[in-house]
Amino acid sequence: MRKIALVAAASAAALALAACSEKTEDAAEATADSMAADAEANADAAGDAMEATGDAVAETAEDAADQVEEATDSMTEEAPAE
Repeated sequence: MRKIALVAAASAAALALAACSEKTEDAAEATADSMAADAEANADAAGDAMEATGDAVAETAEDAADQVEEATDSMTEEAPAE
């Protein structure tokens, strides 16, 4: 009698774990999908930030080149003629 009760309890536990595992599997799949969507959004945001930084660096470099050119022109105009 004891063996039958033990087998019945083990079977019930196995069924409960199987049902729980399916729910856990579904939750894990939803979590993975959410993580993938978050990773994609973060990659897009990082790409946009990098592009904006590149544009700002290029603009700053152009401004610096213009200032150097203006300074060189001023020095050339102010230099005494030999």
